Parts: sequence; structure tokens; C-alpha cells
Amino acid sequence: MSIVQFKKTDVAPQAVPAAEPQKKIVIAVDGPAASGKGTLARKLAERMGYAYLDTGALYRAVALATLELAGNPSNVRDVMPAVDIIKRNLTMELLANAALRRPDVAEASSKVAALPEVRAALLAFQREFAENPPGDVGGAVLDGRDIGTVVCPEADVKLFVTAAPEERALRRFKELQRRHPELTLAEVLADLIQRDERDSNRAVAPTLPAEDAYLLDTTKLSPAEVVDEAIRTVQEKFMAATSS
Repeated sequence: MSIVQFKKTDVAPQAVPAAEPQKKIVIAVDGPAASGKGTLARKLAERMGYAYLDTGALYRAVALATLELAGNPSNVRDVMPAVDIIKRNLTMELLANAALRRPDVAEASSKVAALPEVRAALLAFQREFAENPPGDVGGAVLDGRDIGTVVCPEADVKLFVTAAPEERALRRFKELQRRHPELTLAEVLADLIQRDERDSNRAVAPTLPAEDAYLLDTTKLSPAEVVDEAIRTVQEKFMAATSS
């Protein structure tokens, strides 16, 4: 018995209600610390005219609040009051606070992010941002550790950005050197390796590429080259979708 092969043209197009909102394009950018994912995500959002969310800043904000409350960032009882404070006062201006980039906050944020209760509490904000990006724009770019696997598993494009640990440590060292001259490259590398271990092996939402993510190694690429490569990936993805 032969099997009938259907084509798109064999199916009558369905009318779309006029009031139905247009679906926003979602681009997920994941990767370990100092891989260049944040720079890429910001530039990608600028080039495409999309909204941008650094989801790591959410956990840094919780970490900073926990430290200011003299709490232990590994203790969920100490952290949840900070989560409540951040959720009540969450704005894009709060996420741009320079204090979130302090080394102690970065270290604490990795511990905070390993708590399932914290990740669950912040999930709704991230998904709402992706589905309804501010500014009435056509889409959103979110970067973090688990955007393509947990936050937005149905994202239109998924990028997993990585680089050699030594290169990532050098980037982070240059970023921190002016504000924290006491730091050494060896200390930054050791901290980065420790964070990688903690982030990739945590029980909830580990830092791993989605099965359908495009792997982008930025070790030997300039920021501009990384953006160009990402743009090509996005274009190829949508060209393939429209031609299928």
C-alpha cells in the first residue's frame, strides 16, 4: 500500500483571528562564565532591534541582597527573603547596578543559582520577558546558563557560547583588574574552574547546551567576529524554516 505524501499547498490555510498577537522571536544564548555570551547577546539584540535580558543579573541581584542581609548564599532560608525583596523591586535599572559585578557577588550568585527554590521563583519573570519583551519589539534575546534548556526550551534559535578556560579567565581578569588590582590571573582562573564545576554539576538546570543548540567557540574570535557568526546562524535558521 502506498503512502500519500502531503505538501503544504495541499492544506487550506486557516484564517488567523485579527486580535491574535504576533509571536515574538526568542533567541537563547547560554554558556559558562566569561565565555562572551553577554557581549554577544547585547550586540545581537542591538543588531536585530530586540529586547535584551541578562538573566545572570537576576541571580546576582539576589546574591547581593543576601550578602547585604548578612545571609549565607548557600542557605535557602537566608536567600529566600532576598528573593522576595528583589521580586518586589525588580526593574531593568536594578539589574544594571554596577555592584552586581563585584567578585564576591559573582561568587555568591553561583551558590544562589544552585538552589532550586530560587530558580523556580525567578522563572516566571524570565519567561514573561521572552513572551512579552518591553518596547513592543519583535523579539527578545536572553542570555544565561539554562535559557535553551529550561527557561525557553522552545526558543527559535539557541546558541551555546564557550571558550577555553584560560582565555575566559584572562578576559575576566582584564575586566576586574582596574577595580580590583589585588586579584591575580591565577586566582581568577581557579575561581572560574570552581564555578564551572558547580554550575555544570548542579542538580537543577546545569549549564549544558541544548540538543539543538549551535555551539560557538569564541576562544580565537574577536567580539565582532562572534556577532557576525551568530547573525549568520540566525539567518540560516530562519531561511531553513521558511524554505521547508
